[in-house]
Amino acid sequence: MNSQQPSLDKNRIRASFDAAAEHYDNVAVLQRETGDRILERLDLVKLQPATILDIGAGTGVATHALSKRYKKAQVIAFDLAPNMLNQARQRGNLLHRLLSKRGFICGDAEQLPFANNSIDLIFSNAALQWCSNLDHAFVEFKRILKPDGLLMFSTFGPDTLKELRDSWRVADTDAGTATHVHNFIDMHDIGDAMLRAGLADPVMDVENFTLTYSDVHQLMRELKTLGAHNVANERRHTLTGKTRIKNMIAAYENWRINGKLPATYEVVYGHAWSPAETKNKDISIPIIQLQPGTQQQ
Repeated sequence: MNSQQPSLDKNRIRASFDAAAEHYDNVAVLQRETGDRILERLDLVKLQPATILDIGAGTGVATHALSKRYKKAQVIAFDLAPNMLNQARQRGNLLHRLLSKRGFICGDAEQLPFANNSIDLIFSNAALQWCSNLDHAFVEFKRILKPDGLLMFSTFGPDTLKELRDSWRVADTDAGTATHVHNFIDMHDIGDAMLRAGLADPVMDVENFTLTYSDVHQLMRELKTLGAHNVANERRHTLTGKTRIKNMIAAYENWRINGKLPATYEVVYGHAWSPAETKNKDISIPIIQLQPGTQQQ
């Protein structure tokens, strides 16, 4: 496992996204965009999956799209937060909900409640950054994928929220090394983890997005609405003083361009296959080679 991989509080992750579920779609613009881009990549894959697992399904945007794309497939929405799955159940009109073969399971991506060789396609958008042990997650993905099964995902790289991280670093010069912003994993380390797990032909690429805000408070409100709290076990467990917050805001002002404060998101895309002796895959994406107890909802 990459030594920079954060130790995460899964209970806090679940609680954050449970609290965010009702209003998540109001601000999840980037998440919808990255999900759409993974779906577009499926156009380049000759695959007719019978069983699809949407890991980190959230409010079910991709689950709904996958069930419309692959009408004969069973599509399972899988998420750590029960309230997110409650939102996902309501997506689509009544007829679609009655006719589609959708399932909803609450659980941890690092301990999947599925049989070996049971899934044709794993789809995961903006969720892997919430895994404490990415190596273990990829081992689980490989375990449940059928031979020649496909994993497609997006996650966030280390330049994500670099402006906010840098501003906290300035504010914390006399306050130790507490973690304020999630430590995201480098693209190359993610690719190495897939290889260690035994996934075949991993391919990665990266894309940077910049969102802009009128002030830091707007950014912080949006992150809270997304449920993207600091969940590292190394986070500061005491209240952050007003002076330190003021210093962070002042430091962030140094990033202001054309009247707006930028927030960078480094989006990492990847795909890999479950190995088999005879592989039947056709994909030409323009890219760079390179816990216990789950609950049926």
